[in-house]
This record gives sequence, C-alpha cells and structure tokens, in this order.
Amino acid sequence: MHDILLLNGPNLNLLGQRQPEIYGAETLADVERACTELGRELGLAVHPEQSNHEGALVDRIQQARGAEAGIVLNPGAYSHTSLAILDALNAFEGPVIEVHISNIHRREAFRHHSYVSSRADAVIAGAGTEGYLLALRRMATLLG
Repeated sequence: MHDILLLNGPNLNLLGQRQPEIYGAETLADVERACTELGRELGLAVHPEQSNHEGALVDRIQQARGAEAGIVLNPGAYSHTSLAILDALNAFEGPVIEVHISNIHRREAFRHHSYVSSRADAVIAGAGTEGYLLALRRMATLLG
C-alpha cells in the first residue's frame, strides 16, 4: 500500500458552503471520505489534511519527504502566489498531482497561472470534486 498525502489549501474547509455554484455542494469531509474509500480500492492509503496557512502547507509537504509516496494537492489561491509551496514540492521526490475543482482557465485572469503546475506530474482542473478521484487513479498508475 502506498501512502498518499491529500493536501488542501485555504478556504477548502468551506466546501459545500462557499460559492456552491462554483465549488459544488460536497463538503471537504465528503471529498476526504470518497478519496479514502477509492484509495483503499487502488492500494493507496490516503492521508487527508487541510490548512489555511501557507507555512503549515509547506511544513506538511516537507514532512511528506520519505514518508508518503505521492501528493495530491489543491493549493487553492496559493497556486497563483506561492513560491514557497513550489520550492517545498521541488524537494519532494514522488509524484505530485495538482487539483482544482473549478476550471481556473475560465475564471479571472489572475487564476490562469499556477506556480504549482510547473512541478506537478498532472493537473486536473474543472472536473469538480471528481477531480480528486481522477487524481488518485492517475497516482495509482504513476506508482505502478
């Protein structure tokens, strides 16, 4: 079984409450439960975490080094601003898959660029919360 960090950034704790017309009605707990269940089927032990704080996300990515085989990450707004998260991901040895619930390329111009994408082995955007499940399927393939 491969350990996988499922890491969510700022405001994702408000899934199901915040802008449901963009992010849907599922809560973060719903997403984490679905990912944990699918992970078991795929031979992945999914470890979900969320923080609204950039430094906490950086710390957790650093802790994943040597502990988890891969990272599925929705960095939220930090996608567009955080070189610190990019640097932490660049020090991680395993695959990284970036997930965005909405299609960031159909939104405001400032959301079109993601620093994280330059490190990601795959980017899934605009598939709703199903994007997390797609990411786990891809992760299972990448890890063999």
